[in-house]
Amino acid sequence: MTVNDGQRRLLDDCFLHDQDRLRHEEALGILRQRISPIAGSESVNLTDAHGRILADDVVAPRNIPAFDNAAVDGYALSFADIDPDSETRLPVSMRIPAGSVPETALKSGTTARIFTGAQVPQAADTIIMQEDVIVEDNGEVAFPAGIKKGINLRQAGEDLGAGKVVVAAGERLRAPELTAIASCGCDQLTCFKPLSVGLLSTGDEIIRPGTPYASGNVYDANYFLMQSLITSTGAHVNDLGIAPDTSDDVERLLVDAAQKYDVIITSGGASRGEEDHVVETINRIGTLHSWQLAIKPGRPMSFGQIENKVILGLPGNPVAVMVCFMLYVRPLLLRLGGGSWVTPQRFFVPAAFTIKRKKTDRREFLRGWLEDNNQGQPQAHKYPSDGSGLISSLRAANGLIELDESVSRVLPGDMVAFIPFPELGILPR
Repeated sequence: MTVNDGQRRLLDDCFLHDQDRLRHEEALGILRQRISPIAGSESVNLTDAHGRILADDVVAPRNIPAFDNAAVDGYALSFADIDPDSETRLPVSMRIPAGSVPETALKSGTTARIFTGAQVPQAADTIIMQEDVIVEDNGEVAFPAGIKKGINLRQAGEDLGAGKVVVAAGERLRAPELTAIASCGCDQLTCFKPLSVGLLSTGDEIIRPGTPYASGNVYDANYFLMQSLITSTGAHVNDLGIAPDTSDDVERLLVDAAQKYDVIITSGGASRGEEDHVVETINRIGTLHSWQLAIKPGRPMSFGQIENKVILGLPGNPVAVMVCFMLYVRPLLLRLGGGSWVTPQRFFVPAAFTIKRKKTDRREFLRGWLEDNNQGQPQAHKYPSDGSGLISSLRAANGLIELDESVSRVLPGDMVAFIPFPELGILPR
């Protein structure tokens, strides 16, 4: 196989739309329909493949298991040689440890001593656990009544048949996938190269942790928030620093980043004020589409391109950054990096809170957590304050409570959708 070192091209204006305001599902539909992988591929050792995205199907070269084998330590026999309704005694004619190949078929009217994983001899179709038999002084084995045909025998190909896809291209490799691939004997995989993401903070007031604080400064919490979130997708983060509030500085940083990285993500500076130069600069050197999303929090987002590189402009408030990233940027990065489109699993649970009035023209995502009531049943609790700058709400929550556009109020006991943070790429506590 030839490993592709190139990069696929995005559709021009793939983020363009003709609506003033997008609903949540409409926004996801545009991304799902128009975005395709841009990452190249490379050969990866199986030992280094955890977390990578598979670029080519892995196909079983043979049956798995390759032969009928014993699921337990015990005795192999032919079901035709026993009386299922009463005790049966059979002499032992073979001993088969794991790793050996039986030289002959099992002799009629006898049993074979066999061990877990060992190949079952021809003519044997049933295996009885050693704990369920009695070995007589004369060496015969007494089998109890009630034996079922075929028990404790793993058939060749019952896990995967030869030629079947073991793991499909686009899947992210976790422990279960790596285990399945290893069982085929495959030690080299073709995986997508990790996306390279340039991460840019903006604003004269922004400083990095470790810098002495001065009045008017704001520590750059968003960089470390997004660095963690981006890394969770398998992409590599490249620090572009903090752009001063000047058009020349912003342009210099963005032009340089577009030559080096697959995706550029900015936070803050995305409005159209006199000191916000990101939007104006991207419009001058590329294309940028402002998405007004009918969601709370995180209404404004920007999607665009500089040449063939994706640029994403996130809001400035940390809660809005995190929610927008989890909902839109995470599945986008996974897809650009070669993965399949990811839809987080939702669980419906009773609410343990009240919302007297909610706007029905938008979808809301509340920070919340699950907590058992006194009957041991989980209920959704929401953080008391909804401010999009409250980092404490992110710490308190372990998921998002999703209220769709049809919901106008919530009363205790109403069923609400809960999306656990691990479904959105956040490590569990």
